Formats: sequence, C-alpha cells, structure tokens
Amino acid sequence: MNRHDPQTPYQPPNPNVVGGTMPGAVPGRAFDAWTYRDDSGVTGTDLVGYKVEATDGSIGKIDRCSYEVSASYLVVDTGPWIFGKKVMLPAGVVNSADHEERKVYVDRSKDEIKSAPEFNEDTYTDPLYRDKLGSYYGGKF
Repeated sequence: MNRHDPQTPYQPPNPNVVGGTMPGAVPGRAFDAWTYRDDSGVTGTDLVGYKVEATDGSIGKIDRCSYEVSASYLVVDTGPWIFGKKVMLPAGVVNSADHEERKVYVDRSKDEIKSAPEFNEDTYTDPLYRDKLGSYYGGKF
C-alpha cells in the first residue's frame, strides 16, 4: 500500500496488531488491556487506597485491585465525582504509580472513564462484561 497514492484507500492503524498506536502500546507487542505494563511500577504493591489520576484530573481511590494473569484490574470508588459509583479499569490503562504520593496514573481522560460500560458488583467477573470493557478501553486512541 502506498499512502501517497490517491487510489489507495486509507487504512487506520489497528491497535490490536503489534505496534498499535494507542496509549499503552509497546513497540513489538500488542496492547493487552488486562495486563499491567512492565514499566508501570505496580508489581508487588497493594494499590488499595491509592488515589487515581486520569489525564485531566483525579477520579477517586482504588477500592480493589487484582494481579490475576491476563485478567488484572482496578476498581475505583469515584466518590462524589460520579455520584459515588465505582468504575472498573483494566490494568493496561495504568501508566505509572507514585508510591510516595500513593497515586496511580492512568492514560485515559475523565470523560472516557465516565463513558465506559457501567460497573456492576454482581457481574464484573462475567466474561461478556470483561470483553465489552476490554474492547472499550482497547479501542481508545
């Protein structure tokens, strides 16, 4: 495909292919929504109680976290920000952690997080919900 040839239709990059261009993509490796990034600095740390910072401000505190292989996540209590609701964030959106400040930084905006599929305490482990949530966050550039 020649991107300068007007007869060649534009094909946007596929974030699910190795070398995708979304936040969290690692050159040579496809984005995995459910795995913490190697350089995020969260390995071996209990993140419960840490504050969570989106790209444009604070969203709440971590209520629960998981380190399950290929199924890791954070559950964040948003407090008054979204009327006391909780949100679930796949581990792949975690950009970094500051252990002195007890903060975790994610590479998504408050609006992206607020618009995510709704968290339900009774069904958050359901594979269909996880697929929907993983696709939502995996498809964000």
